[in-house]
Amino acid sequence: MPTIAVAGTLDTKGSEHAFVAKIIRSLGHRALLIDFGTQGPSQVEPNVPASAICHSFSLPQDRGRCVAEMAQAAPGFVSAMADRGEIDGIISLGGGGGTSIASAIMRALPLGFPKVLVSTLASGNTSPYVGISDIVMVPAIVDVSGLNSISRRIFTAAAHAVCAMSEARTSETSRDCGAPLIVASMFGNTTNCVDTARELFTGAGFEVLVFHATGTGGRTLESVIASGVPSAIFDVTTTEIADEIVGGVLSAGPGRLEAAATAQAPALIAPGCVDMVNFGPRATVPERFANRLFYAHNDQVTLMRTTPEENVAIAEFIAAKLNRYAIPPIVALPLGGVSVISAQGGPFHDPAADAALFTTLKTRLRPEISLIESPHPINHPAFASRCAEALLAKIR
Repeated sequence: MPTIAVAGTLDTKGSEHAFVAKIIRSLGHRALLIDFGTQGPSQVEPNVPASAICHSFSLPQDRGRCVAEMAQAAPGFVSAMADRGEIDGIISLGGGGGTSIASAIMRALPLGFPKVLVSTLASGNTSPYVGISDIVMVPAIVDVSGLNSISRRIFTAAAHAVCAMSEARTSETSRDCGAPLIVASMFGNTTNCVDTARELFTGAGFEVLVFHATGTGGRTLESVIASGVPSAIFDVTTTEIADEIVGGVLSAGPGRLEAAATAQAPALIAPGCVDMVNFGPRATVPERFANRLFYAHNDQVTLMRTTPEENVAIAEFIAAKLNRYAIPPIVALPLGGVSVISAQGGPFHDPAADAALFTTLKTRLRPEISLIESPHPINHPAFASRCAEALLAKIR
């Protein structure tokens, strides 16, 4: 019988969370009321009072500071409960402050752990709350302020959802198959490369997790690598670095390529799609880039070709990160083009820019890092196969 944490600001939204707990119990699950309210006594009797999570507040009258202190204390407290097997899922209902604390708690819980957050902020930009986690955010529609004909429907559906997710997580069908993992990065312009390699990896008994290199995907990839779970890393789409350096919209931040530095897993890295910087519709491209070469990937995505000078900076960024790897990685250079559109005849074909990238990498990487130089473009089956076989050999 799964136990669901019903966590929230019970000092202001106690009746709403108690309603959700009642629904959960009616479905045959345990409900554990956790209070992370900061402004007063709970409206309902909690199983875990706020004082057990955050023992004191430096400025009780300062709501903003109290919320920040609770958001710092609660994630570790609830995460420890999950580690001890005391809870099997979590649900919360919140406005601004509640969403801030609840989402901080949920981001600290592992991937696959059921997390449902009914929020008044769910219909806007949710990236500050979800981050790289798998939080399910449900729009509250009306404010989380009392029970009414709308909120009861929303809360009931959310309660059913977290119960179903918890049941699925504990079922036999959701358990790991036990195959060792290889993580890979991919973009539309490197799909064929990753698909070819994946066939070889799965044929060798590995499961392949592919992450879309869209900024969030790169950060998620880094977090999975840092967890120590993957057996190997096939990071052939490092395009987010171009966005970080040049100023595109799909940067994964300055920490890209850092997690594998201390991971005890072999890695193969390629400068896939660093020929392009990503923007939204053409009208959104900053004016300072007005005279650059562009390619419309679709109505919503505009790609800008990187220059030789930018490719030098990209290569220096990559080399600086890879030179710190405890296990020297393999670096694969597709001399025929780093993406579909930079290959011979493509709109981004620019031998001078590619030469700046490849030359800088070769001169900046430390000598013990293995280099694969292929005359083929990145999506050619020969390049993909050679890379996959090299990584499998390093794993063995």
